[in-house]
Amino acid sequence: MAKTRPRRDSAFDPSASLRSHDISIRVRYCECDPMGVVHHANYAIWFEMGRTEMLRSEGGNYRDLEAAGRFLVVVDLAIRFKQPARYDDELTLTTHLLEASRARLRHGYELKRGSTLLSTATTSLACVDGEGSLQEIPIGSD
Repeated sequence: MAKTRPRRDSAFDPSASLRSHDISIRVRYCECDPMGVVHHANYAIWFEMGRTEMLRSEGGNYRDLEAAGRFLVVVDLAIRFKQPARYDDELTLTTHLLEASRARLRHGYELKRGSTLLSTATTSLACVDGEGSLQEIPIGSD
């Protein structure tokens, strides 16, 4: 039986979310090109901020994961750009946990300016040790 790969489609159904978390972002000048449009590389950084804050809101943090010798690495990222974000925009990023298994997480993202949807994205993360071997995601405190 062939293994299935994560979908590389940034579109997702937010109603399928296991849970979600919002953060606010104000676009900084350094994130923009000379026309005042956010450079596409910044979106991945914002999505990481969303995942980090979602974890923090649930009482966890990456520092504790790393101290346990576990690292969450992005193995897939898909972004769909619908409208540009611009300098000084006030944005809301909603991060959705779409799937969780023993060693992998899948998140979905919606970036909005007010009610206007600017982009959607998905990421798949794997939990690995320092040598890159797949590991279980530690749950709770030991």
